Amino acid sequence: MNHLRQIEPGAELANTKQMIDFRNRLIHSYDNVNDTIVWAIVHNHLPALKADVQQRLGEGSGDN
Repeated sequence: MNHLRQIEPGAELANTKQMIDFRNRLIHSYDNVNDTIVWAIVHNHLPALKADVQQRLGEGSGDN
């Protein structure tokens, strides 16, 4: 996300800051990560992010 923000400042996705913060927590403080929260993010938020990225890439709503 940081790289995307640098090369395409106008290409912001929803919750960009939260994604960056979550990635940093996983990388730097992995011993304090709650598995339930990770599962909730994957289950509740990843499908919407995937759809948003696919739409921006012009792929529609395929299952790839």
